Amino acid sequence: MTAAGGALLRQDRAQLWHPYSSMTDPAPTRLVTGAAGSRITLDGIGPVVDGMSSWWSAVHGYRHPVLDEAVRRQVDRMSHVMFGGLTHEPAVELAGRLVELTGLDHVFLADSGSVAVEVAMKMALQHQRGSGRPGRNRFLTVRGGYHGDTFDCMSVCDPVGGMHSMWSGLLPPQVFGDRPPELDADVPAWAQRFRALAAEHADRLAGLVVEPLLQGAGGMRPYSPACLRVFREVADEHGLVLIFDEIATGFGRTGHFFAADAAGVRPDVVCVGKALTGGYLSLAAAVCTTEVARGVSASDSGALMHGPTFMGNPLACAVACASLDLLSTSDWSAQVRRIGAGLQALHRIPAAEVRVLGAVGVVRLDHQVDVARATEAALAHGVWLRPFRDLIYTMPPYVCDDADIAAVCTAIAAAAEAG
Repeated sequence: MTAAGGALLRQDRAQLWHPYSSMTDPAPTRLVTGAAGSRITLDGIGPVVDGMSSWWSAVHGYRHPVLDEAVRRQVDRMSHVMFGGLTHEPAVELAGRLVELTGLDHVFLADSGSVAVEVAMKMALQHQRGSGRPGRNRFLTVRGGYHGDTFDCMSVCDPVGGMHSMWSGLLPPQVFGDRPPELDADVPAWAQRFRALAAEHADRLAGLVVEPLLQGAGGMRPYSPACLRVFREVADEHGLVLIFDEIATGFGRTGHFFAADAAGVRPDVVCVGKALTGGYLSLAAAVCTTEVARGVSASDSGALMHGPTFMGNPLACAVACASLDLLSTSDWSAQVRRIGAGLQALHRIPAAEVRVLGAVGVVRLDHQVDVARATEAALAHGVWLRPFRDLIYTMPPYVCDDADIAAVCTAIAAAAEAG
């Protein structure tokens, strides 16, 4: 490690709070000095494959010339302007792209995934008020989910096994069904229970919010696409706003451009983020139907009551449009299939369970991971991983080549043995 790097890390340890960490007893951090392609450069270590895509967002890797140029061009015009009473070309262009891709009608641009889910939940609540059903102020969801760290989002995360159980007494009480099953054969019995739960609580439910096809930070767990059709049918039967949280799953990660495509289901609201800008800037969106928008407009406020300062940031919108261009021209589907084929090597690892879906590979151990030991073991093989709970997993950039994916699999095996 360089002297300058050591000084920065000491200041970081004294002053900076990192995600899900203690300030008084912080976990070790590593200094990133650069990034390019599929690799980040760590001070004292050098370039390593980023098996996490910077928390699933940098699907095109780092310093991509197309994305870099999109940012430069937009900086020369303007970096930011308020969205209240004003608009600009990058936002209008991005909205058109999202409407075309989702098959929905109206776009609210937010500044993070959690905020997009908050907005979607507000849409559902205001839609019910505008439809003459103000008593519908709770949400139906399933156990094992994760939707973000802001307050309403936390209320629809798993109430027991999730990261937010300490807030359970302060959060709005929601209605939780069983985890959706992985196998089609198990869907009918689960669906019967889920339908009964929805019917029992229907008169107070505003919406149904789920992560389609893959539950992310709640456990990295895929489930049967048939469950998505059950969600749509339940929402239609009881007049619920169906919200799909595609922040982690969108833009090809599961092997479908949107995870909902696996079942041919269209939600009433879809939330996107993370890979939307290729990992360059924070941007998210909640995209909804005209029916939902009309309900919101008919509510007592007459308007959707949300407005982030950096909503519709021009830099973020410009690079998001460039990222969508890259996805449309780079054959993302072939990239994801190739990565998924390489990740099949994970099945050779002795573990409690191995899961591969699209460009997602997960090894679940039969014990809690020793994060420090597992991380060191992965770095010894030239790969950055960030395990949590009993999971060692990867969501690598789509630009990874076969050698990168082989290295990731070797690193996960070493991390599983060490952790």
